[in-house]
Amino acid sequence: MCGICGVWDYGASEGSITPSLLARMRDEMTHRGPDDAGELVFDEGRGGFGFRRLSIIDLSAAGHQPMHGCDERTWLVFNGEIYNHALLRADLEKRGHKYASRTDSETILHLYEELGLDFIHDIEGDYGIALWDANKEQLVLVRDRIGVKPLYFYHKDGRFIFASEIKAILQHPAVTPDIDEQALYHYLTFLTTPAPTTLFRDIHKIPAGHLLTVKRDGTLNMQRYWDALPPKQIATGSEAEHRAEILRLLRDSIAKRMMSDVPFGVFLSGGVDSSANVALMSEQMSRPVETFTVGFSDAEYLNELEPARRIAKQFRTNHHEVIISEKEMHDFLPRMVFHQDEPIADPVCVPLYYVSKLARDSGTIVVQVGEGSDEIFSGYENYVRHLRIYENFWRHAEALPRSLRRAISNLSRPALEATGRKRAAIELIRRLGADEPLFWGGVVVYDETFKPRVLSSQVRERLNGLSSLRVVESYLKHIEQERPGSDFLARMTYLELKLRLPELLLMRVDKITMATSVEARVPFLDHHLVEYALALPRSLKVEGVSGKHILKRSLEEILPHDLLYERKRGFGAPVREWFREGLGGWFDEHLMNGTMRRRDLLDYGFVSRMLEEHRRKTRDWGFHLWALLNLSLWYERWIDS
Repeated sequence: MCGICGVWDYGASEGSITPSLLARMRDEMTHRGPDDAGELVFDEGRGGFGFRRLSIIDLSAAGHQPMHGCDERTWLVFNGEIYNHALLRADLEKRGHKYASRTDSETILHLYEELGLDFIHDIEGDYGIALWDANKEQLVLVRDRIGVKPLYFYHKDGRFIFASEIKAILQHPAVTPDIDEQALYHYLTFLTTPAPTTLFRDIHKIPAGHLLTVKRDGTLNMQRYWDALPPKQIATGSEAEHRAEILRLLRDSIAKRMMSDVPFGVFLSGGVDSSANVALMSEQMSRPVETFTVGFSDAEYLNELEPARRIAKQFRTNHHEVIISEKEMHDFLPRMVFHQDEPIADPVCVPLYYVSKLARDSGTIVVQVGEGSDEIFSGYENYVRHLRIYENFWRHAEALPRSLRRAISNLSRPALEATGRKRAAIELIRRLGADEPLFWGGVVVYDETFKPRVLSSQVRERLNGLSSLRVVESYLKHIEQERPGSDFLARMTYLELKLRLPELLLMRVDKITMATSVEARVPFLDHHLVEYALALPRSLKVEGVSGKHILKRSLEEILPHDLLYERKRGFGAPVREWFREGLGGWFDEHLMNGTMRRRDLLDYGFVSRMLEEHRRKTRDWGFHLWALLNLSLWYERWIDS
């Protein structure tokens, strides 16, 4: 895992890119690569690459980047890992390619020299890739299939800038940071910004599974090379056959992600996914697995210390724990805003930082994490809840004339609001009447009826009726076009793999682990396992009121039965208490009196009422307020400064 950046002034008559500019951009990401640094100026000074290295494979100087191919006409900077590079290398060497290192980076170069853009179909891993091809006069950028690694770009006035993190792009003097109000609107809904937008105006991110080329004339071509669509035919076979194949694929994925020349371990919560990582990794090791767990001293109801200790004891791991409190959260917030680049309004970022720091301080550089399992095997209660609503009510109501649905919605919503029912129920009735889809994502914070109340009247006027439905519909229309007749669960899964998983969950893993110079690997998101899971019939994933059954049954031979079938406990943080207890005043200062208030983006009278209701414990607005606090701190750090 590394940090990459670059500039190409393709429209310039003469070059002005200097090594000092590239070094300034790259060194803003020193945390992504404390072990080595490099830069390259190309195209007669019109372009350049910068690189920070976190040494994982081939720790020698031979792994230095930027790296060139068989000649010096093709150059690479690369962030991530290619897990099948050794197999690819053997074939490439048979065909005459000469290697100068043991790195996976070099395999990318040789593949590109032989296959051109089709190289992307041969590699397996997590990556952000940039290639300069002097022969074709083109720049090539790639983000991995699932979106484990971020890659951002700025394109304006004959200039193209890219980087692993936005903060590196902001070091270029041509870039003036400002807020994108449409992205702000979607951030309030999804706790993150959907690709290709970011909260910074004119700065974009490459979507998962996409490849971008930039030509000499400034033409940008963004193409999808992999998609998370379910297959056209649902998988057949017995349940026993599926259990065996899932376990085989997961074993293979974990083995691939043990590829490392530095110490590695597992973040262990004691839940199904992290425990499976420990169990399957321990099978393949002659020494104890290094495991890491975080807990709270002031929110014991969130702690997963005991189940983690149980798994650590069963598999005889070398176990490490860190306990944090409100104080650690307060201490980390300024650095969190720096490392996130744009708000990732998930309070899990706080404990994730401290468990990552624990790993790094212990000498562990690579960790495996459990993200992705719940998405591909339908493990969240929210998925099952929406599925039941759809089966028992929604699909029947959708068959009614639209005018009747609208009338029912208009009559029932005021009655529901008068009874004090949860906002979620009121929003679903609104969607039914408006002929909108039932499911918009695993986490929707400010819905379309509530969101306008927190925005200022000026912003609402400028946005002119914008709806986050635009984001949801773009994905749902695509799956309906490509896989007509796909079932409701398949559509939910597709939406999650395009939006929440890459842009919220995986983004937080990348940004926060890299803040401590730790590389996180995601075995449940090996694309072979993902494709297999997407092909499974719904009956193997969801039974009754719970999901993830086929995975749990696959793991019955290696994990305790009660662990597999106890109610899921998500990785959380006590955001509700943080706003009610000791740090409430500090939160008020930065939320209610921060510099963003001068921009008049929010209705602070309404925000004040939310705070008061939360403090009086009449409503729990913890996540809503956390999203606004993250936004305000981000604005102070990146826009106002």
